[in-house]
Amino acid sequence: MQIIAYGVAGWLILAGAYGMVRSRNLIHATVCLSVCQSGTYVLLLAIGYQWNAPAPVFSPGSPVKLPVADPVVQSLTFTDIVVSATVTALLLALAIQIDKTHHTLDPDDLQSLKG
Repeated sequence: MQIIAYGVAGWLILAGAYGMVRSRNLIHATVCLSVCQSGTYVLLLAIGYQWNAPAPVFSPGSPVKLPVADPVVQSLTFTDIVVSATVTALLLALAIQIDKTHHTLDPDDLQSLKG
C-alpha cells in the first residue's frame, strides 16, 4: 500500500511539473503548481504513515510498546497545505493584475516586462 502512495505522489509531482513546462497561460501554470504541491502532501503522509499505530498520547507511567504515529509529519503536511494556499492565492492575484494591465495571460506576449 505504501508503494502505491509513493507512486501517486511521484505521478502528481511529474504531472504538475509537465503542466507548468507546457503551459501557455498563467492561470494554468498556477493550477499545475497546486497539483505539484498536492504530490508533496501525499509524499509526506506516505512517509509518516504506520500500520495500526495509535495516536501519540501517553498517560503518565504507561510504557509504550507499540509504534506510534509521528505527529511531526502531520504538522508538516498541514503547514505545507497552508503555504500552498497562500502561494496559490498570491499567484492568482498576480495573474489577475497582469491581465488587467496587459490584457493577456500568455507569458510570451508580455513584451513590456522584459528588462
